[in-house]
Amino acid sequence: MNENLSADPAASTGASQVSVADRPGIATAEVGRPSRTRARIVQIVSVLVLVLLLVLLWRFWVSQSATKAPGGGRGEAVPVEMANVTQQDVPIQIKAIGNVEALTTIAVRSQVEGTLLRVGFVPGQEVKKGDLLFSIDSRQLHAALTQAEANLLKAMATVRQGQDIVARDQATANNSRTIVNRDAKLIEAGVISREEYDNALSKLQADDATVRADQSSVANLIAAQKAEQAAVESARVELSYTTIHAPITGKTGNLAVTSGNLVRANDTTAMVTITQSAPIYVTFSVPEKDLIRIRQYSGANGFAVQVVVPGDEANPGMGKLSLVDNTVDMATGTVRLSTSYRRI
Repeated sequence: MNENLSADPAASTGASQVSVADRPGIATAEVGRPSRTRARIVQIVSVLVLVLLLVLLWRFWVSQSATKAPGGGRGEAVPVEMANVTQQDVPIQIKAIGNVEALTTIAVRSQVEGTLLRVGFVPGQEVKKGDLLFSIDSRQLHAALTQAEANLLKAMATVRQGQDIVARDQATANNSRTIVNRDAKLIEAGVISREEYDNALSKLQADDATVRADQSSVANLIAAQKAEQAAVESARVELSYTTIHAPITGKTGNLAVTSGNLVRANDTTAMVTITQSAPIYVTFSVPEKDLIRIRQYSGANGFAVQVVVPGDEANPGMGKLSLVDNTVDMATGTVRLSTSYRRI
């Protein structure tokens, strides 16, 4: 009985070994298939997720580019108006790019030397003709004018003195002439001798010569007086140069000298430059083929030149053509034109 019990376990054990040896192969096959399927599913899901991310990134990039680009996004509807067809004249326009030129530009310089006492404007300020610009120390020129006036008074007194001498000598000559005329009658009557008559006649001739000499001296004195008068006028002109006024109406530029500095007569550097701003010239060039048409219509009604300043297109300036050049630029085949404006 014990042998059966020992045999049964052996048999059982053998049976167990056979069944165990057969099942592992079956278990391995059944377990491998689900693992490969699960890996494929994970790969497919990863690819789909990656594709989805790429699509989302692409849409985001496209939306950002459309937002940054001008006029991006969906275009707005443009309203369209309809009108009846009409027939009318339209203006013939010739467009060109031009340059603005000042009518007058003046460089203000001092005509006398002295210390600058005052500046009567601010650089860049609009000034009117006659406005005070500069004042220069005038004490030395005042003294020169006073001296010239004194010399003139002295010359005038000398002329009056010479004229008195002429009047005196003229009276003497007239008296001698009266005596000669009287002696001529007396000598005919035999009252006086011929010698007395000759002496009276000689004295008359001497007196007339004295008068002529006096008149020459007075003429020289009058010339000297005129010279002194000219010296006075020159001194006055020099004195007037100590105050510099605006010669034209315009806009001042940069100030080259300030108060307290010494200015020299006719210095190479201008104290200030004034540019006339009204009217001004606008010059431009047009092709030579348009010259005949411009000359043809230049005298017609409605012919005008319009100037549009960049940035101020709503306020164009209107003017008249003032210059058509008489030569054609052979290099460019254009003709230079110019127009003047009171205001742009």
